[in-house]
Amino acid sequence: MHLRAIACALLGALVVSACGAGPPVGETVRVEQGELRGRTDGDVLRFGDVPYAAPAQRWVAPAPPAAWDGVRDATGPGSRCPQTAAAPDVPHATAASVDEDCLTLDVTVPTGTPADARLPVLVWLHGGGFSAGAGADYDPRRLARAGLVVVTVNYRLGMLGFLALPGLAGSGTFGLADQQAALGWVARNAAVFGGDPAQVTLAGESAGADGVCAQLAAPAAAGLFARAVMQSGGCGTANLLDVIGPGTGPAGDTWKLLDVAEELGTDTAEALGCGGRRPLECLRTRPVEQLVGAPGYWSPATGTPLLPRRPSDVLTTMPPVPILAGTTRDEGTLFTNAFLPTLDPSTFRTLLARAGGDRARDVGRTYSPGDRTPSRVWAAVVTDRAYACPALDTYAALAGRGPVFAYEFADITAPSPFAALAPDLADGVTHGAEVPYLFDLRPGVTLTAAQGGTAAELVTAWARFARSGDPGWPAWTGGGTVRTITAGAPADHPAGDIAAEHHCGIWR
Repeated sequence: MHLRAIACALLGALVVSACGAGPPVGETVRVEQGELRGRTDGDVLRFGDVPYAAPAQRWVAPAPPAAWDGVRDATGPGSRCPQTAAAPDVPHATAASVDEDCLTLDVTVPTGTPADARLPVLVWLHGGGFSAGAGADYDPRRLARAGLVVVTVNYRLGMLGFLALPGLAGSGTFGLADQQAALGWVARNAAVFGGDPAQVTLAGESAGADGVCAQLAAPAAAGLFARAVMQSGGCGTANLLDVIGPGTGPAGDTWKLLDVAEELGTDTAEALGCGGRRPLECLRTRPVEQLVGAPGYWSPATGTPLLPRRPSDVLTTMPPVPILAGTTRDEGTLFTNAFLPTLDPSTFRTLLARAGGDRARDVGRTYSPGDRTPSRVWAAVVTDRAYACPALDTYAALAGRGPVFAYEFADITAPSPFAALAPDLADGVTHGAEVPYLFDLRPGVTLTAAQGGTAAELVTAWARFARSGDPGWPAWTGGGTVRTITAGAPADHPAGDIAAEHHCGIWR
């Protein structure tokens, strides 16, 4: 290997300006559709509102983007896909949108990157329950500064992204098809930004992590990325809404069988006055405001051409790409805060009995409230049953087909970025708590100096993984090892210890 290449591989962003022979990427670049003019923002270059597909047509697969004449302004983010606004008291509040022309992405590049640098590329899929969020909510400056080209993606959400109806081509998977279209665009255009299309890491959190797992399971996505990161989501078998409120049933499953998704679509069409012989034509005439407000958990359909089988059924045959995956220590506090923040003792006992089934006695003893509120104890049930234990099972299965690096984020000082938690729920490391350690969120979440040190460690590990497929801790072998990430020195623990802490023996 050439000495310069060795230096670049070892030092990453520290020597990015020396890692290519050509001129640096400038504010104007030429992608496949035409020229883009971005902007310099301190130590990064930003290119926003870049179309990776044609303007979205309702419930039609994404089409290739059109070419343009002249230079397209790429100095600002594109429109977020249609969604309702988050509650105003949410720390990281997101705005409403009714703009269906939203199939765009943003690219962030370290300034001074030579055009031939071939930096690793990280493609980020935002969370938000497949119903909210946008790529521009996540400022990846720190990851770019660590030597990555970072791409944040918008994809269709809610009913517009995941409607299923009998006979509708693409039913239940339009948002996933958008993600694949974005990955294809990155593969064809990454080199323009100094990126390496052969070193693409697909990463996401929450629903974004579910999207990553879907692409691992989707035959058409094979070869579009070389590594994967799944944060607080992915391939687990748990029906999240049914865990939060037992009795929800299959309509609350992230991975819906096609007939379940079609039933939700048909019922919604009827509720919107489109229950006749041509529901799809009728729905296409409805104002977008009615569609984004449609009730139901809109999520990917399985048994479809894009997603033939449920991801948890194909874990051992997924592409053998390196995987970095983890959860936070107290995932369930966010969801309990949203759905059951003032759980009374009687309702708590009823929910616990439903969750425990024929093991209700053991569950009742294990999750006795003691001096904690019923809501706080129920949050632990949600954490263990929906996240920690399914995640450990997923890691073990995935490790049979390629390297897996597992973690649990356990910095008890971490702020809650996506909800203002009730006092009795604010003592844990909630869902999404690691996200502001990797991204500057918009609007922002301020970290303390100590949290900033932990954030720097996470950025280094994620960038190292994108560069080499190894974040710097032991891969899962045998019974498994989990890296615990805290405000102090990180530590590696046997997976069995993590399973015991989360009472996985009961839920298995």
